[in-house]
Amino acid sequence: MRKKSSGYTFLDMTKEVMEMEKKPLTVAQIWKYGEINNLTDKIGSKGKTPLNTLQARLYIDIRDNENSIFTQTSKRPSKFYLRNLECKDGADSEIVEIEPTGYNERDLHILLSSYVYASPEFRCVTKTIFHERTGKTKKGYNQWLHPDIVGIHFPFEDYSDRTLELQRLVGDCPYKIYSFEIKKNLNFTNLREYYFQAVSNSSWANEGYIVALDIDEDESFLAELKRLNNAFGIGVIKLNAENVSQSVVMFNSRQNENLDWDTIDRLAENPDFDQFIGDIKDDADIRKIKSQYDSVYNDDDKAAEYARNKHII
Repeated sequence: MRKKSSGYTFLDMTKEVMEMEKKPLTVAQIWKYGEINNLTDKIGSKGKTPLNTLQARLYIDIRDNENSIFTQTSKRPSKFYLRNLECKDGADSEIVEIEPTGYNERDLHILLSSYVYASPEFRCVTKTIFHERTGKTKKGYNQWLHPDIVGIHFPFEDYSDRTLELQRLVGDCPYKIYSFEIKKNLNFTNLREYYFQAVSNSSWANEGYIVALDIDEDESFLAELKRLNNAFGIGVIKLNAENVSQSVVMFNSRQNENLDWDTIDRLAENPDFDQFIGDIKDDADIRKIKSQYDSVYNDDDKAAEYARNKHII
């Protein structure tokens, strides 16, 4: 029988800790004091990275809830406090308003490209699709049509030239095309919109994925994500900006043996996708990857440095 949630949240714990300590605290300090006072055990579902979850819940509550009881008092290090206690105690820290995340979704592209390029599970090169380059049509005609990134796995290192030629003759395609939809975060608030956007613009490929940097680890949310994956087949990847190679495929994509050629033909109206198709043909003809695809980082440290410069981490 599934354990019922206690209803006690990360924010409930944070409030209790701050009322006891009566000073601005970092996320690590909040969690530490919560453990000391046996408050963390009261949280129904903590997930594998509770500090990340706690930080995300605080940021979102301050940013999106105009009646939030919390405030951020400093950036480096990031410290938080209760608004009512700040007013009463006169904490000697500057109040910092939480602004929307300062990076764009497209800033995450190179991190995903680096992961799938090196991962044994994908080993693919990618191409970013700029949907705004598609010719203008009737309103809504191209909505949820273009994926953010497409990828191709070339089998040149998998098989000999003779085997590849035999596969071509018998109609067994050794290539695999991927489609990726990238988001900053994935939670109950945006799940249906984002997931079905991925269903719409990624189901044409051999494998389609929705990718996010922050994914809610609540037990009920993960259960719903699994249900959608079972029903519609779109996989889920959690990016790790600090260690790109440690990004995780949370749910595998359902493999489609046949591509949706009607959708591919529509996508080819976009010059980026049209170039992608041409590059695949050119590289397949010479059986070497010679075309220009998205850049990647071959080192986690360099990827992390990029992420810090973009304020992703």
